[in-house]
Parts: sequence; structure tokens; C-alpha cells
Amino acid sequence: MIDRLVDIDAALPGDDGVAVFNRMYLTVTERVLSALETRDVFAAPGLMAELDVRFAALWLDAYDDAAGGRTVCAAWRPLFEHRGTHGLLPIQFALSGMNAHIEHDLPLAVVATCTARRVDPEAVHHDYEAVNEILASVESEVRRSFLDEAGRRLDDHLGPTVHVLSAWNIDKARDLAWVSVEALWALRRLRFLTDRYTTGLAGTVGMVSRYLLTPLVR
Repeated sequence: MIDRLVDIDAALPGDDGVAVFNRMYLTVTERVLSALETRDVFAAPGLMAELDVRFAALWLDAYDDAAGGRTVCAAWRPLFEHRGTHGLLPIQFALSGMNAHIEHDLPLAVVATCTARRVDPEAVHHDYEAVNEILASVESEVRRSFLDEAGRRLDDHLGPTVHVLSAWNIDKARDLAWVSVEALWALRRLRFLTDRYTTGLAGTVGMVSRYLLTPLVR
């Protein structure tokens, strides 16, 4: 998994929007694996290792679909469509990808893992929060880096971007993702409704990701 993320990073130009997110996600994955190795962060490290693999696989599936010319999941489509758009800052790609990965991929990965392990999602809620803390720490570093840059380049062009990006809140994204976990778990035996819910979720998440990729810098 780490090797795939490293390979993607090496294969893409540094200013590619997909590369920006992948690089940030590589950092997240490395920190999760480090936490698993310490054995004092997660209550169920084996289950969390499986969740981490399923979680990463959804990003890699989206990447492979785009690379292979196949239809990309609606949640991820904006990132791939705008990966080379002028007027976007690196943090916009990073947060757009994080929005898709947290609000769409994470609920699917949690439900799939719990189904495979035959455990209720509440059994992983403590570890879910621990993963979210890692995600939040990386997001905070990326946002802080952007704000430092904005401070150095304070002008009329960056103001609208700061406004757009401040509208996305990782704590709210994490909370909404858990609501999706609960909804998908309740619907898991109703295939028709599950399919409709996941389709709607991908579309809604994709709309937010597209908003985060609004070109605002000339």
C-alpha cells in the first residue's frame, strides 16, 4: 500500500492536483502504520489494519479508474477533472481529496470492515476517532502552511480562497462520516436502499469537493 502511494508520487508532476492529495495521504498512511506499530493507540489493531487497507484501496481504485480511462466515482471526479486547472492552490486539491476520502470512502471502509469481521460499528468507534485525530493533525499542518503563505502574500486574490477553504471543517466532516456509517449499517440488508444511499452520498460529497476547487487565484 505504501509502495503504491510512493509510486504514484514518483510518477506525477509535483504540481498535479492528484499528486498533491496523494502526497498528503501518503503522510496520513505512514502515521497510521506508525500508530499500529506502537500498539497503544488502537484498541483493536488487527481490525484497524484491515480498515486502513480498505480505506486506502478506495483511493487507489479511484486513481486506477482515472488512469485507465474508466468512469471515476462521483465523489472523486472533481479532483481528477480539475487536477491541472490554473488558479487553484495546493491546499484546495488537498482538502478536496480529503473531503472525498473522509466523507465518502471512510464510511464505506468502516462498514465493509465491520461486515467482514462481524462486529458492530460501535466496536470500532474508539479507533475511528483515533484515525480521525491523525487525519486532523495532517489537515491542520496543511492548512497552517497555507495560512503562513497567505500571510506572506496578503493581497486581494487570496482573500476569497481563504473564505472558501474556511467553510470546510474537518470536525464536521468526521461527524457526518460517522452518521453515514450508522445509516449504511442500518441499511446493509436492504440492497436497493444501500445502493441509492451510496450513489447519493458520492454525488453530494462530489459537489462539496467541486466547490473546494473553485478557481479564485489569478
